[in-house]
Amino acid sequence: MTKVNIPTVKLNNGLEMPVLGLGTWLGVDDKLQFLTADIPKLVEALSYAIDIGYKYLDTAHLYRVEPEIGQVLNKKIREGVIKREDVFITTKIWQHNHRESDAIQSVKDSLRRLNLDYVDQVLIHWPMSFTPEGVDEKIDYLETWRGLEKVLEMGLVKSIGVSNFNVDQLKRLLANCRVPPVVNQVEINLTLGQKELVDFCQSNKIQVVAYSPFGAMMPFRQLPDSPEPKLNNPTMLAIAKKYGKTVTQITLRYLYQRNIISIPKTITKSRLVENASIFDFNLDADDVAVIAKFDVGYRSILPVFWQDLENYPFPNERRPEKEDPPLCYRIWKNGANADID
Repeated sequence: MTKVNIPTVKLNNGLEMPVLGLGTWLGVDDKLQFLTADIPKLVEALSYAIDIGYKYLDTAHLYRVEPEIGQVLNKKIREGVIKREDVFITTKIWQHNHRESDAIQSVKDSLRRLNLDYVDQVLIHWPMSFTPEGVDEKIDYLETWRGLEKVLEMGLVKSIGVSNFNVDQLKRLLANCRVPPVVNQVEINLTLGQKELVDFCQSNKIQVVAYSPFGAMMPFRQLPDSPEPKLNNPTMLAIAKKYGKTVTQITLRYLYQRNIISIPKTITKSRLVENASIFDFNLDADDVAVIAKFDVGYRSILPVFWQDLENYPFPNERRPEKEDPPLCYRIWKNGANADID
């Protein structure tokens, strides 16, 4: 079995966080139904990831898989493969839990589903808030943050942060918090470099974590207007050949050299090894400059069905079409059998 060795970075509170993790969002199908059929494959991938040396698992209330993650973790701890303190677990609170008391309860519920005494990190998943019926609650994310500061005090979490916050929202949060966020998890890939946001975070000691690090490079995210690079892009293939790596490895290495943590998702064992095998080479300055030119500000995940909500973080990327928020993002139960509250 191939083992991987993933470095860590120190957060602004002194906690060490691995620079690459495994994302556990399985997604939805073309009918906007959650892909529960892939949960057994995820469980197998999680088990293998821990066996080969992954230490960072990223999940969320929304992802429905907290019970399975907890089962795998506790099994590996019982077997002596890992100790609890060896792994870094991130979860997130969803938009209908943005009141201070609801945020606290959401963390407690996540711990129950995970069967853990604490998580290493909890994030506000999005800055907006709405009811399970989709009604905008307009709850100030500063109130939500107070809930996270409370669970930190209670010892239920080791660190707190945000996801999908823009620069203005971060500035306001920093000006009104007792505990600053340790991370901001956002979409970053080769077509969406987010330089202004990354520069702001790094200058304020907020670690940037990239979700969807491959963006529209992956076929399932490609639309007719999706820009390059794709997996078969000649420029990327040439750079990959130069270093004896794959295009996806070059992509993850590029983000790592920008001091950005990545959480690619996969349920394929060979991909788990491939994604973590990026720490034995360096992209030279010329190749970094070439790759940087792919950044055209193209966002592959744009939830236009939320664009009219207060605190929507992408106000300059609104689209004329109106969509109702999908049911799968509003009401659900957790676990493979969809039977866990």
